[in-house]
Amino acid sequence: MKTEWDYTELADAYLKRPDYSPEALERIRRLAGISAGDRACDIGAGVAHLTLHLARWGLSVVAVEPNDAMRRNGSIRTRGMDVEWIEATSHDTRQRDASFDLVTFGSSFNVADRTLTMRETHRILKPGRWFACLWNHRDLVDPVQAGIEAIFHRRIPGYGYGTRREDQFEVIAESGLFDSVTAIDGKVEHLQPLGEVVEAWRSHATLQRQAGEGFSRIVDEVEEYLVGLGVPEIRVPYTTRAWAARRIG
Repeated sequence: MKTEWDYTELADAYLKRPDYSPEALERIRRLAGISAGDRACDIGAGVAHLTLHLARWGLSVVAVEPNDAMRRNGSIRTRGMDVEWIEATSHDTRQRDASFDLVTFGSSFNVADRTLTMRETHRILKPGRWFACLWNHRDLVDPVQAGIEAIFHRRIPGYGYGTRREDQFEVIAESGLFDSVTAIDGKVEHLQPLGEVVEAWRSHATLQRQAGEGFSRIVDEVEEYLVGLGVPEIRVPYTTRAWAARRIG
């Protein structure tokens, strides 16, 4: 399925991206009152980073992913689990009304039309049940990450992260479709071989969109910088930031 942003060339690199904070995920699970046997819809499921956690909670999961290559990788990772992969979009999931106990967006809410997406989320959620959107944000004060950021800003004037680093509280609350909007965060660190860190950057859609034809050269420069540190592994500190809200009506 074709969408505005094509992730096909990033699908394999996405496998090297970091996991979400277990603390943040557990807080979402408790807040939403999720139990084994409940139904979840993971929208923009990608290569199943969040989908895997939902399935391990004992949920029956529908993973919505429009990109063929991402969906293929995700289905391989969740083989044998109670996960059904669907080719659809965030504003037209092709799911029944009021059929889910939880709807999630792992690093995908920002690439959707959030107004249409919240309407669709409200439609497929059962009354009084919850949705959550979450992202991993690198600690940009960390010296190594600050060095990487310097490369981006030198090569791409006006480089920024758009809505993925914004507070989602207002846009959710103002929709009038959800209440009890709750911000959640949790720290997580990833110690990765240098090569995997570079490969993860090759999956960074925000960078790719803003770098255009210079994307590969910029990632090569990141690799040169990291190699110059003279260490085989890189410690990457993240904060998982999430917003959860309850369906009204």
